[in-house]
Amino acid sequence: MNAQRRFLKWTSRQLERTRIGVNQLKKLESSKAPAAVGPYSQGIQTGNLFYLSGQLGLNPETGKLVEGGVQAQAKQAFENIKQVLASEGLTLDNVVKVLVLLADIQDFAAVNEVYATQFNEPYPARSAFAVAALPLGGLIEIEVIAEREA
Repeated sequence: MNAQRRFLKWTSRQLERTRIGVNQLKKLESSKAPAAVGPYSQGIQTGNLFYLSGQLGLNPETGKLVEGGVQAQAKQAFENIKQVLASEGLTLDNVVKVLVLLADIQDFAAVNEVYATQFNEPYPARSAFAVAALPLGGLIEIEVIAEREA
């Protein structure tokens, strides 16, 4: 009987941790990252998970793409991501998944050089795709999912 009670208590805690509902969404916002340019949030928190919208290499002060090519835009996109994460006390160490969108797949190796300077092992899971075009003529857009430890 004691083992059954412990199991039920454990199951209850697990269900509570994984329950997701619309009323639990929290908007993430940082004035140190570019404002959303459409009807979306810089990020959303639900439970211990943080879903950040894609970031371009935009200078948050000017709203324009930084100059210097794909590596400069990648560095700026990561800086923008860091600012949104920091608004919730998180860092790139909390990132569990990354999505990289490239305007030109030939930039993959150059982006990897920047990417390798941003994360420590174990590296987050990652997907990368070439797309026909990115907003504002960007060369790269980066989206992340982060998790805060319970």
